[in-house]
Amino acid sequence: MKKQTIFLKLTLILFAIPVLALCIFGMPAMTEELSVSYLKMPILQYPVLIGIYATAIAYFGALYQAFKLLTLIDRNEAFSNLSVVALKKVKYCAYTISGLYFMSLPLFYVIADKDDAPGLIFVGVAFIIAAMGIAIFATILQKLLENAIEMKSEIELTV
Repeated sequence: MKKQTIFLKLTLILFAIPVLALCIFGMPAMTEELSVSYLKMPILQYPVLIGIYATAIAYFGALYQAFKLLTLIDRNEAFSNLSVVALKKVKYCAYTISGLYFMSLPLFYVIADKDDAPGLIFVGVAFIIAAMGIAIFATILQKLLENAIEMKSEIELTV
């Protein structure tokens, strides 16, 4: 079981590295270019940057909880309340990301209107749908895990 979880842990790390690099090196320049040169509204630079960093914090929180869940699986503690808590935190992180992108849809509209690219709005909607899908999946796994823990405790009491 450790080989599969090691691969998944490495995958989580590989998901984190580009986002971290983009947050450190790319986002300040991109938001400045977007707000100052493209939209001609320099006041938007910092709210956009704060929104992106808030999304990144929620993303890294979800990755950390997934890493923690894989560690619990390694220790054969997958059917524990710690796993339920980790899934609950992943769910909240996904809802947070979805909410942040929902609040940024007007900005997607302004950019799409300025660029005359109405399909750009669907990019924002795609982020919302993806985050909601992850949240729903985590909710279902959380309920299944809670039921499995309950059944396990009933079986232990019966024996």
